[in-house]
Amino acid sequence: MRDEVDRLVEAWQRERADLDLQPMEVLSRVTRLGHHLDRARRQAFAEHAIESWEFDVLAALRRAGTPYELSPGRLLKETLVTSGTMTNRVDRLAARGLVERLPDPRDRRGVLVRLTGTGRSTVDGALEGLLSRERALLAGLDADDQRRLADLLRALVVPFEREA
Repeated sequence: MRDEVDRLVEAWQRERADLDLQPMEVLSRVTRLGHHLDRARRQAFAEHAIESWEFDVLAALRRAGTPYELSPGRLLKETLVTSGTMTNRVDRLAARGLVERLPDPRDRRGVLVRLTGTGRSTVDGALEGLLSRERALLAGLDADDQRRLADLLRALVVPFEREA
């Protein structure tokens, strides 16, 4: 079984036999898989009339558990965007009826962002669609290979997350 990366590496080996191309064999495939995953995410979210950034905010609220609310500061940490960006995102989601702003009972000056019923059904449906597409992307690997790949990718990612 050969893929486009095999062809690219062969061409580079012919042209630059002096270089170790092993990193390209791994990371070019990760990049290509990332493109397929991005397409799958866009398709899953489009079926539920949301964008990726909307899913990110709604999913953070959904993962928070009942009553599905977070402070804007916590949402910033969950989604890694600036406060101005988050304000704009919450405004847009509220206008669509997917979230609502409520006064924070612990801080009279603060607010909480809460997922509405419509927001919850939207994010739940989008998640189910996404997982279905992700399963299709992994269909060529059995469960043991998927676990092994997850472990290997974790070993690559963890050092970068410690730096952040």
